[in-house]
Amino acid sequence: MTVADAELVVEVTGPVATVVIRNPARRNAMTPGMWRQLPPLLDELEADPGIRALVLTGAGGTFCAGADLGDLDELLAAGDASIAVTAEERLAAFAKPTIAVVRGACVGGGCQLAVACDLRIVAADARFGVPPARLGLVYPAPTTRRLTRLVGPSAAKYLLFTSELVDAERALRIGLADEVVPGDALAARVQEITDAIAQRSPLSVAAAKEIVDDRAGPARVAWWHRKALASGEAREGVAAVRERRTPRFAWRA
Repeated sequence: MTVADAELVVEVTGPVATVVIRNPARRNAMTPGMWRQLPPLLDELEADPGIRALVLTGAGGTFCAGADLGDLDELLAAGDASIAVTAEERLAAFAKPTIAVVRGACVGGGCQLAVACDLRIVAADARFGVPPARLGLVYPAPTTRRLTRLVGPSAAKYLLFTSELVDAERALRIGLADEVVPGDALAARVQEITDAIAQRSPLSVAAAKEIVDDRAGPARVAWWHRKALASGEAREGVAAVRERRTPRFAWRA
């Protein structure tokens, strides 16, 4: 395998875009080229009005084994301004729902990406780890804070202090995973979730994401309320309930 085999592959099926992390020679580790590829790829997918949700997963039976340490100096020299943090921040800011679908190892940079997603649906064989202490590295501050907001200070410290892998059930208990699904049922369950998202009001979903992520101040929240009325989304939703039919939400960002 060569560096040319390391890439992010995009698959679009209806309203769902799937980004596949592919680096078979290194268990889907993220190379510098892959980190750089992610932000513009997300820009393109976000601008597509037909896409309602984004799935991030790994090729084969592994999500992502971390950052490719062959280019460690480049990542270390940049600190919190590294290409990995830039990619993570862009993923976290993606305007549409994002779902990490995790099989096997989700370690280091892989865990960084999974935590930047809105949801994490994982197979029973998933394993999560945050290994900077094992390697003598300092985990980026934005990444550390995001992990802490998700799992709480104690669980974040355990992951960071020990560098130990946690299994899917423990990940579920601490909030690192949202659902644990048998491997052979994972694809079907993700399909159910993305189908449900695609049927909901994109305006409601976009507003909820901004508010939950604390990116919408009072003026922006008021704007969303006005937009719900002016766009007709609210009237369509209420009419659909009264008429016992599927709503036809037409708003697009």
